[in-house]
Amino acid sequence: MIVMDKAGLQAFLARDFAQVADDFVVERADAQGLCLRLRVQDRHLRPGGTVSGPAIFALADVAMYLAVLSRIGPVALAVTTNCSIDFMRKPQAGVDLLAEARVLKLGRSLAVGDVMVFSEGGVDPVARAGLSYSIPPAR
Repeated sequence: MIVMDKAGLQAFLARDFAQVADDFVVERADAQGLCLRLRVQDRHLRPGGTVSGPAIFALADVAMYLAVLSRIGPVALAVTTNCSIDFMRKPQAGVDLLAEARVLKLGRSLAVGDVMVFSEGGVDPVARAGLSYSIPPAR
């Protein structure tokens, strides 16, 4: 069940994570998962003109964070407890990246999911990540 829609998630990012909010656009948040866009800028690139690993990692992490929040609401203190990422191929130059995040298990204190990252318009994934999040107890 979706508790926060894409507009609510985007507003949450702007309010609580203003330092990075302009980098990301929530494209979709529904029962199947969440799609998050990284607006690729020069600061995201590494030598050779490709998107850097840290920028791809940030996209995967923020996508899963928002996918979890879409289910539990605006819990700012939910935190990443584990991430494993496979960088599979070089992103296409000059295009945004899209992350497709799925929540695979949502418990009271732990959420587990996966994220596939694609160059916009591409069919082959750039990266795949498995993440878990700790959910703080309700007060």
